[in-house]
Amino acid sequence: MYPFRRVRRSVFPLRQRNEAILSTESFSGFQLESVEVLTEDTCLYRFKLPVSASLGLGLGQHLVLRSDVEGLQVQRAYTPVSPIHAEGYCEFLIKLCHDGMMSPYIKTWKEGDLVEWRGPFGGFPYAPNKFGQLLMIASGTGIAPMIPLLQHITDNEEDETFVTLVCCFRTYKDIYMKTFLQEQSRFWNVNTFFVLSKQESLDSLPWSYREKTHLGRLNLDTLKTVVESCKKPPFALICGSVTFNEDIFNFLRTIGLKEDSCYRF
Repeated sequence: MYPFRRVRRSVFPLRQRNEAILSTESFSGFQLESVEVLTEDTCLYRFKLPVSASLGLGLGQHLVLRSDVEGLQVQRAYTPVSPIHAEGYCEFLIKLCHDGMMSPYIKTWKEGDLVEWRGPFGGFPYAPNKFGQLLMIASGTGIAPMIPLLQHITDNEEDETFVTLVCCFRTYKDIYMKTFLQEQSRFWNVNTFFVLSKQESLDSLPWSYREKTHLGRLNLDTLKTVVESCKKPPFALICGSVTFNEDIFNFLRTIGLKEDSCYRF
């Protein structure tokens, strides 16, 4: 087993809502409150924050997690999936990879552990009604930055932005946060679409998924069909592996989207 250094500090004292609990320069320890297993290799991790405190993140911003692995410090970026104004907690969707250097450390987490984070970094400059149509294209845990943005839009009755969310997974059982995605798809301005690369048949899916699911990988023709279904010319958000991001970006350029109409997380 890797000799991970587990941070054992007293939990941070109560802070006022406006007092910063994060820093881009130094790490802060947040206490792990619960772990929810979503699939065989992905969990939802919930951390405690001071009462009435929020991380104060902007949309699309991420935090950096660190650990020590065999004497080497490893850092990885993760985007919270909790609402940006969530008070008293934050949540992260994390996939545990067999060959990932951070994954063995995360597997050791237990409720009550303090885990070190710093940030925030990055972000997507969104404002209500700034874009007529957003096309969100995500692979696996790349859905993480899309979730707070989608909820931010549907929580605002004055925001009339259309959203088409394309989620790429291996099979139906690998889809994360199904209840949330189903609830969001009921909003008048939200359309969800699933691409399942390893699913053998649509007949095994619930009826509510069959008409909005494509079997196989997301290719140029399928993406062109999705773009043509958008209510307005879309601004595309892309998040997945480096290869996925590059492939989707090239597809969109081929379809006719301009480079300044695409954003890669």
